[in-house]
Amino acid sequence: MAHPPRIEGLITRYQSGFYAVRTAQGEALCHLRGRLKKQRAGSDLLAVGDRVEISLQPDGSGMIESIHARERALVRLAPTPRGDYRQVLLANPDQIVLVFACRQPDPHLRMLDRFLVICEKNHLPVVIVANKTDLIAAEEARELFSIYPPLGYRVIFASAQDGEGIEDLREALRGKLSGLVGPSGVGKSSLLNAVQPDLGLAVSDVSDQTSKGRHTTVVRELFPLREGGFVADLPGLRSLALWDTEPEELDGYFPELRELVRHCQFSDCTHQHEPGCAVLQAVEEGRVHPHRYQSYLRLRFGDELDD
Repeated sequence: MAHPPRIEGLITRYQSGFYAVRTAQGEALCHLRGRLKKQRAGSDLLAVGDRVEISLQPDGSGMIESIHARERALVRLAPTPRGDYRQVLLANPDQIVLVFACRQPDPHLRMLDRFLVICEKNHLPVVIVANKTDLIAAEEARELFSIYPPLGYRVIFASAQDGEGIEDLREALRGKLSGLVGPSGVGKSSLLNAVQPDLGLAVSDVSDQTSKGRHTTVVRELFPLREGGFVADLPGLRSLALWDTEPEELDGYFPELRELVRHCQFSDCTHQHEPGCAVLQAVEEGRVHPHRYQSYLRLRFGDELDD
C-alpha cells in the first residue's frame, strides 16, 4: 500500500500532546510518530516554531513524520525530578521583541539587560519597544533608553493610546516569526491590539489558560499576522536564568565589552580591579555606560535581579 504523501508545515500550537501544524493545504491536528519520541533526551523534541513534515490520515488528522533541524531557539532550564530539562519556549524565531514601559511601571533596565544577554547567547536578533510614551515627555523617554541604540539594538518608541510607533512595530513584525517578551503591566496586549485588532485579546486568552492550568495544561501558540508572519507571547521569562553560562564568558554577550576583552592585560581578567583592564579604562573614559557595567557585574558575581 502506498504511503500518504508528506507535507511540510509549521507547528503553531501545542496543547496536551497535540500539535497544530499549518501547511499550504490548511491546518491539521497532529500526533508525533512513536519512533520520534524515542529521540527525546533532556530537551523538548518539538516546540512551536519548529518545521516538520506530516502525513495526513483518512480522518483529516495528521502524523508528524520528521522534524527539520532548528536554526535557533529560545531555551530555559526547567528543574525536574530526573534533573534539569531544556525547555524550548520558541523554535526558530527571527527576532525577540522586548517590551518595557516608560512609566507605570518604570522600566526595569537591569531586567532588560539580562534579557539582552540571553538573546545574545542564543544568537537571537532583538527589537526593544519602549511603550507608554504618552505618559512621559518625549525627551525623557529617549533619554531612558539612550544606552541601547549605540550598541546596535533598535528601539521603537510606542504608545497604544496615541498610535506613536505602531506602524514601525507593525513593519518590524511583518513577515517574521517574533517572540514577545516583557514584564507584566507594560501593555503588550494593548500594543498587539493596536497592531492588529483583537490580536492582544487572543494572546491574553491563551496566557490566561496557561496560567490557570499551569499544573495540568501548557498552551503555547503562534498567532498569524494578517500582513504576514507570526507572533508568540512568551510569559515566564522572569525565570530565565543564565543557567549554562560560565562566568568568564559573560563579557562576550555585552556588545560593548567583547571587543575590549582581548586588550586586557590578563586573560582571566574579571574587569573589577585588575591592572591593565581595558574594560575599566573604557568605563572611566565614558566609552562604556556605567549602568551596563553594573549590569555585567551583577550578572557575573551574583546579586541576581530581584524580579
